Amino acid sequence: MTFILENATVIGSELALSFSDGLEAYLALPMLRRACPCAACQGEPDAMGRVLRPVVEHGAQAFTLQKFETVGGYAIQLFWGDGHSTGIYSYAYLQKLGELPPA
Repeated sequence: MTFILENATVIGSELALSFSDGLEAYLALPMLRRACPCAACQGEPDAMGRVLRPVVEHGAQAFTLQKFETVGGYAIQLFWGDGHSTGIYSYAYLQKLGELPPA
């Protein structure tokens, strides 16, 4: 299945996504923030290939979604109230999180 995002909006504490094939997904904002795929949140491998996981603390505005932008035809970038915005959530990553159905 190819995901083509048609619309996205925040409804309460969820990000609602609708796709061209009629699929709708409602993603909890705290879950999305905690699952941020960027290196600052998930870590990155060192020279030996070991992933060094950082300690991530979430401030008062960390779960407030300020805005979002699509990235090509494959992902969405989220901009959080605490200024964090480096995470790019591919639709494949959202599938792995169990928030989008399998292709």
